[in-house]
Amino acid sequence: MPTDPQATTATRTRATAALFRRELSSFFQTPVAYVVGIVFLAVTATLFFSVFFLFDRAEMRQFFGSLPVLLALLMPALAMRLVAEERRRGTWEVLSTLPVRNTDVVIAKFLAVWVTGLFLLLPTVIFAVTVAGFGRLDPGPVIGGYLGAALLAAAYGAVGVFASSVARNETVALILGLVIALGLSLLNSFLVLLPAAIVPVVEYLSVGYHFSNFSRGLVDTRSVIYLVTLTVAFLMFARQRLDQLR
Repeated sequence: MPTDPQATTATRTRATAALFRRELSSFFQTPVAYVVGIVFLAVTATLFFSVFFLFDRAEMRQFFGSLPVLLALLMPALAMRLVAEERRRGTWEVLSTLPVRNTDVVIAKFLAVWVTGLFLLLPTVIFAVTVAGFGRLDPGPVIGGYLGAALLAAAYGAVGVFASSVARNETVALILGLVIALGLSLLNSFLVLLPAAIVPVVEYLSVGYHFSNFSRGLVDTRSVIYLVTLTVAFLMFARQRLDQLR
């Protein structure tokens, strides 16, 4: 008998949702997310408030300016175990028998790490509340900065999923994810060393260049498209890698 496409889609959707819930709960059933969250909050608070009073301005540009590097360290660390741990423990073979496509597996794991990253970003809203207590805080750059941070967390989360799908263990996945994410984040720091003809191209490929628009309150469509495209591209790379494994 022919398979009902709607029934197949519903089955896959339920399996994907179940996988997402499993991956998300795994972050919070262990101390990993809480420890990483506390360290992330402590580091961001130290970096921000150590210079905030020196500038004597009610703004959060210094906080958002450090996020590309901080998120480049955070998201690969969260994502390093997503696939590499499955392979190391031998549970990938079980996962590959579920009625889900590799695309569904990648999406479920990506959404789990992205939601976790957003959860860890949430406590930093207290920085805005604190700054607003010292002066009139312009909400535009704050809203734009957090929108950019959410998109940036998605891009680096996708990088982490890809790195985890390529590596055979969590350590290698972490190193590979850090190299890619930090490379994208710091690319614009090397523009002065490049020939003038390729500077515009390399600048456009830099995450720091695009995120600086958000931190100024400018939601540039080109920057949104860039970060979304970066996210989708690394998720596609991860899916292709899982196709090879399966």
